[in-house]
Amino acid sequence: MSEQSLEQRGGVDGAATDAVAEPDRSDERTAEELIVGEDSEVRPTLSVVMPTLNEEDGIGECIERIRTAVEELQEPTEILISDSSTDRTPEIAAEMGAIVVVPDEAGYGYAYQYAFARCRGDYIAIGDADTTYDFEELPKLYDLVESGEADMAMGSRLDGEIKPGAMPSLHQYVGNPLLTRFLNAFYKAGVSDAHSGMRVFSREAWDRMDCETDGMEFASEMIMEAGARDLEIAEEPITYHEREGEATLESFRDGWRHVRFMLENAPGYLFSAPGLLLAVAGAALMALAVSGLELGGGSFGVRTLMAGSLFVITGVQVASFGIYATLASDPIRRPKDAITEFVTGRFTLETGVFAGLVVFTVGAGLAGGMVLQWIATGYEAIPSVGASLLAFTAIVVGVQAVFGSFFIGIIQNA
Repeated sequence: MSEQSLEQRGGVDGAATDAVAEPDRSDERTAEELIVGEDSEVRPTLSVVMPTLNEEDGIGECIERIRTAVEELQEPTEILISDSSTDRTPEIAAEMGAIVVVPDEAGYGYAYQYAFARCRGDYIAIGDADTTYDFEELPKLYDLVESGEADMAMGSRLDGEIKPGAMPSLHQYVGNPLLTRFLNAFYKAGVSDAHSGMRVFSREAWDRMDCETDGMEFASEMIMEAGARDLEIAEEPITYHEREGEATLESFRDGWRHVRFMLENAPGYLFSAPGLLLAVAGAALMALAVSGLELGGGSFGVRTLMAGSLFVITGVQVASFGIYATLASDPIRRPKDAITEFVTGRFTLETGVFAGLVVFTVGAGLAGGMVLQWIATGYEAIPSVGASLLAFTAIVVGVQAVFGSFFIGIIQNA
C-alpha cells in the first residue's frame, strides 16, 4: 500500500483521523470560463438580469457576487444589464463581462421585459444592481427551480435578515407586509415577501406569466400571474443589505401603484363581492321593514326601508361594474361568483333585457296600481311610503338591468 493510501486511511501507524478529504475541484471552471459573452457560441443555462439607472456605485460589487455564484453553480451564465443610465454604469458592466442592452422605452417593468426578450438561458435570475441583494445567494434559489421543486423561487427578506439601514421601518413593518397580505388574499400566492426583487424562474414559467406592465407594478404582476396560473412559488430566506447610491423609489406613490394594479385586476374583490354584499344587505333590511318585526320594543320603519332601497340599488350598480370590468379588461384574477360567471359565460343581450323588463314591470305595475287607487279615492288614499319605495326600487333596478345588458352586449362585440 502506498504512503498516500496509508495517510488517507489514517496515517502510517493506522491511527484514525478526523480529517475529511477536500473534494476534487480540478475540473471546476472559473467565472471567466463560465460567463458567456454576447458573441459566444456557448448557449447559457442561466441569464442574470439587472435593470440599472445610474448604479455606478454598486454595479461592480453586484457583478462580482454573481461571478462567485456562477463558480458555485458551474453553469454557463450570461449577465444582462438593461441600462438607462447617464453615469458610468454601462461601461463598468461591460468591462466586467456583462452584456449591456438599452431599452427603447422607460419603465422598471419595461427594462426587465426588454432584457428577457434577449435572454438565451433556460433559467432567468433577477435582482437590483444597488447591492441590496447578495447574488452569492442565487444558487439556493436556482436549485429550487432547476430541480423542478418550484416554477419560481424568491428570496424572502422578511423571513431572512434585514441589515440596519437597509429598509425603512415604514416599508419593513407596514408597507411590505400589508402589500403582501393584499396580494396573498386576492391572488393566493402564499408568499411572505411579495416585493422581494431577487427571483429565479424558468423560461417556461416566464412565458406562462404573460406580464405586460412597464412600471414598478411589474413586481406585483409577476406574483399575481404566477398565483392565478397555479405556478409553484417557493421562498428562501435571504439577507437584505444597505444600498449603494441614491434610492429612486417613492414610497407612497409606488406603493399606491401596486395596490391600484392589484385591485384593478381583481374585479371580484373590488366590485362583485362588495356589490353583492350591499344588495343582499339591502334586501334584508327591506324585508325586515316590511315584515313589521319588532326588536327590543322598536320596529324597523321607513328609514330602514329607505336604507335598504339605497343599498340594493347601489349594490346592483357596483356588482355590475365587476361584470363590465371582467369583460372589458380580461383581468388576471377573474371573479368567481355565480352571477358574474353566468353573465360572462352564458349571457345574451336578450336574456338580460328580458330580466330587466320583468323587474321593471313588477315595479311599474305596483306603482301604477297605487296611483290608480289614489285617483279612485279622490286623491285621498295616499300610497304608503313603504310600498312606494318597493316599487321605485324595482323600477330603478329594472332600468339598470336593461341598459346594463345593452352595455355588456356592446363590450362583447367590441
